[in-house]
Amino acid sequence: MRIGIIAPTLGDARNTCVEGETGILSFNREVKFNRSLLELEWPNGSRAQCFGAHTPDDVERLRGPQHHLVWFEELAAARQLDAVFDMMQFGLRLGERPRLIVTTTPRPRKVLKDLLKDPNTVTTHATTQDNPHLDESVRARLYEKYAGTRIGRQELGGELLEDIEGALWKRELIETTRVSKLPDLARIVVSVDPSVTAGGNECGIIVAGVANGETKHAYVLDDLTMQASPNEWASQVVAAYHKWKADRIVAEKNQGGEFIERTFRSIDPGIPYRGVTSSRGKVTRAEPIVALYEQARVHHVGAFPELEDEMCSWIQGDESPNRIDALVQAITDLMPTRKREEFKIV
Repeated sequence: MRIGIIAPTLGDARNTCVEGETGILSFNREVKFNRSLLELEWPNGSRAQCFGAHTPDDVERLRGPQHHLVWFEELAAARQLDAVFDMMQFGLRLGERPRLIVTTTPRPRKVLKDLLKDPNTVTTHATTQDNPHLDESVRARLYEKYAGTRIGRQELGGELLEDIEGALWKRELIETTRVSKLPDLARIVVSVDPSVTAGGNECGIIVAGVANGETKHAYVLDDLTMQASPNEWASQVVAAYHKWKADRIVAEKNQGGEFIERTFRSIDPGIPYRGVTSSRGKVTRAEPIVALYEQARVHHVGAFPELEDEMCSWIQGDESPNRIDALVQAITDLMPTRKREEFKIV
């Protein structure tokens, strides 16, 4: 039997599906795992190959291999979900009854919703309460903090949640403008909503670009948001700047002041940097960017589940997540809609 194991990244496939605490090797020691090739072999001759679903290269790796069975772990978190799922289906054709097994936290991705509607799909459901491998003290802390919240219903209860009434962004808006390929870009920025302590909020890091043309379109290229020390997230930002050959780093400096720029300069003294100070409310700054989405002038290149979850659940009055702040800042820099009234350039 030929088996495909797909996870959001190749590292996830190896670290979670194969070598994780509840991975394949944890309950079957007779399976041989070639770590360099990311291949497993069972005593009966069955073989499995690991794949990611994060980049266009991951899509291409699925072009050609054929399978009797595919296990798709955390399907709803895959960035290249549509393209990977299509390519996987073309190869899922061996034997009399090719099968797909999906294990995922339910996010309202079109592929997942279509699968749930398919009459051939058999669905099982479990919550964090049902997990026999979780320490009771950990379980209690999770429910104490998140029970009754939207993220708790999704992550602990396994509920498939749709848009929230009053949220500025709608999932259909993002879905209909999503693209898989990039045009030539005129400019690229790495936008940062900093966190000043390692144990504080996440540092929002969004990479975006703008294409040439009479009617300019912006493209969200990457979401690298992380919770880390200033030196760690600054290193991530500088690495992204070089990876994407960006034009500059744009960072909000309401918190941290000159410390933000000094942190970047300590890693790369010559890095092009612009500091901005927010001068309007978060909703006021976000509304022009939402309008650009509604005009189909902002596109996500692949999917960014964490960012899109935050966009479609944030309503006026809530504290805006760092990903959204970095996104709004990036698109404002690339496609200024109010002559940058929303930000003061420093």
